[in-house]
Amino acid sequence: MTNHILLVEPAYYSKFPPIGLLKLSAYHKTKGDTTELIAFEKKDQRIPKKTPQKIYVTSLFSWAWKPVWEAVSFYKKEFPKSEVWLGGIYSSLLPDHANLSGADRIYQGLCSHAENILPDYDLVPEWDGSIIFSSRGCCNKCDFCAVPRLEGKMNSLKKSIQPFVLDRHSKIIFFDNNFLANKYRMDIFKELIDFDKKVDFNQGIDAKLITEPVAKMIASLKLDSTIRLAYDSHDQQKFVKRAVERLLAVGIKKRDIFVYTLFNYRETPDEFLNRVREILNWGTVCYPMRYESLFTIEKNSYVSPNWDAQKIELVQRARRVIGYGGAFPAYQGLVDKFNNASGFQEAFELYEEKKNGAKK
Repeated sequence: MTNHILLVEPAYYSKFPPIGLLKLSAYHKTKGDTTELIAFEKKDQRIPKKTPQKIYVTSLFSWAWKPVWEAVSFYKKEFPKSEVWLGGIYSSLLPDHANLSGADRIYQGLCSHAENILPDYDLVPEWDGSIIFSSRGCCNKCDFCAVPRLEGKMNSLKKSIQPFVLDRHSKIIFFDNNFLANKYRMDIFKELIDFDKKVDFNQGIDAKLITEPVAKMIASLKLDSTIRLAYDSHDQQKFVKRAVERLLAVGIKKRDIFVYTLFNYRETPDEFLNRVREILNWGTVCYPMRYESLFTIEKNSYVSPNWDAQKIELVQRARRVIGYGGAFPAYQGLVDKFNNASGFQEAFELYEEKKNGAKK
């Protein structure tokens, strides 16, 4: 019996297509089912062409639960006889809360039978990028990260990404949480060179694992974005500094290295400032990242015991006013401002503007 499967992306923002739903579409098509993808934000396109027997609703971060509930409620009313499944990050981290949405089934974790399958990109013909997981999980155990809870330790390692790259796509986008921890990384690097497509390591790469051969491989690729590293605490300093030096040595430009910098977590504001200074003095780009609790249902509500709301707002406002796209590039004036500041408060405070626009 052929079933019609409805795949629903709630009305939250994401610049990427819902890759989990595309995999489920491909899986159901192998069973002879028909599928349909709906972006719930398009109000005039919410009703599917056929009555679905099953409805999959995906989710992103825990604080984006309201649009998820809205989608579930809508389809439960429209198709009361259809089974509604809710999966994704939110449902995996907060299953009890997700259960209150009214969905018939709350799915936690990865869907194993659809994991190793080429996503159904026919549902998003305008999208130009093959999204790849060459591995799942991570070898690190960062307690602020959701990956260990969602995917576990390093697993599902792939030696080849050939079956997951669509010919018509001009880009290959890695969603691995720790691509360099895949023991087959050098094999995949060689494949990437042969593909001759643009490459984006979207989730960043582990500074500890950037060896000289790895740096050379990265430099040989057609990079479609910046190189993203993370400098979340002072004990990572030697690894990040070494990684930056190795990337620069093979020709990666300083402005093409983004270093994500966690704040509002365990370290103090002044310790955060020290990391910002180091990143800028390397000539690379600092991108402050505010810590969010994995289980929050309200964005930007958590304040660390070492921080307060005023200090957090200083960072956020500095990112908006003197930063560029939320980041701090290593412009000389910005480097001097941070280097010459007596402490966190002076480093991040801004000049107040008078009514006529002149600065004090």
